[in-house]
Amino acid sequence: MKSDCSTSAAPFRGIGGPLRSSEPVRAAPARAPAVDLLEEAADLLVVHLDFRAALETCERAWQSLANHALPEEPAGTSLEVKCSLCVVGIQALAEMDRWQEVLSWVLQYYQVPEKLPPKVLELCILLYSKMQEPRAVLDVVGAWLQDPANQDLPEYGALAEFHVQRVLLPLGCLSEAEELVVGSAAFGEERRLDVLQAIHTARQQQQQEHSGSEEAQKPNEEGSVSHKFLSLPMLVRQLWDSAVSHFFSLPFKKSLLAVLILCLLVVRFDPASPSSLPFLYKLAQLFRWIRKAASSRLYQLRIHD
Repeated sequence: MKSDCSTSAAPFRGIGGPLRSSEPVRAAPARAPAVDLLEEAADLLVVHLDFRAALETCERAWQSLANHALPEEPAGTSLEVKCSLCVVGIQALAEMDRWQEVLSWVLQYYQVPEKLPPKVLELCILLYSKMQEPRAVLDVVGAWLQDPANQDLPEYGALAEFHVQRVLLPLGCLSEAEELVVGSAAFGEERRLDVLQAIHTARQQQQQEHSGSEEAQKPNEEGSVSHKFLSLPMLVRQLWDSAVSHFFSLPFKKSLLAVLILCLLVVRFDPASPSSLPFLYKLAQLFRWIRKAASSRLYQLRIHD
C-alpha cells in the first residue's frame, strides 16, 4: 500500500522531466486552415467524387494561405500544401473534362512558370501530352528548364528527359531536344546516349516520311502534266471540228465573204487590184472543193444511217 501511495503521489513526467504545477502547459501548434481544407478537398475528390466541390475547396485553401499563413509554420510545409492543392485541383479539372484550363489555373497561383513545383509541371506535361496537345506546355516547360535556380534541383534531369520524350519529339523539335540533352549536365552519360539515340531514330523517321510524301506527289504531278498535254490536242481538235461544222453550216457566199474580210484584216490585200484576181479565183475553187467533199461525206453518213 505504501508503495502504491508513493507511486500515486509521484509527479507526472513529461518529455522534459517532471511536470510541475507552476509550469504552463504547452499547447500543440495550431494547423493552418489550408491543411484542413486540403484534407477536405482530397476527401471530396477520392471518396465522394464531387469534383466541383473539390476544386472549390482547393481555391478556398489557396485564399486561406494568402490571408492566414502562420509565421511559425515551416516553409517546406507550406510548399508541400500548395503542391498538393495543385495536384488535387488538376485532377478535379481533368475529371470534369476541363483539362484545357489546368495550365492557366495553376499559373494564377504561381504567377510565372519558373516557380512551378516539379511535380506539378510533370503532371501538366503528362496531362497535355495524353490529350495530344503538347504544344500547350512547350513554352512553359522551356522557361522552367532555362531558369538557373531550377537546374540545381534533383528532379531537373528526370523532368528534362520527360520533356524531350513527351513534348519535343512528338512535336518534331529535334534540334531543340538535341541541344537540351547535349548542353545539360543533369543527364548522365548513359542516359544522354539513350536519349540521343531516340532523337536520331525520330529524325530518320521524319526524313523517311518526308521523302515518301515527295515520291507520292511526283506521280500525281506527272499524271496531271501528261493529262494536260493529252487533253490539249483533243481540245484543239474539238475546237477545229466545231469551227468547221459551223463554217459549213453557213451559206457558201457568206463563208466566202467571211474569208475575204479576214484577208482584208490580216493580209491587207486589195480585192480590186488585178494582182488579187488569181488568188480570189483559187480561193473560190478551194471553197467549192471543200463544200463538195463535205456534201459527199454527209451523203455517205446518211446512207449508212
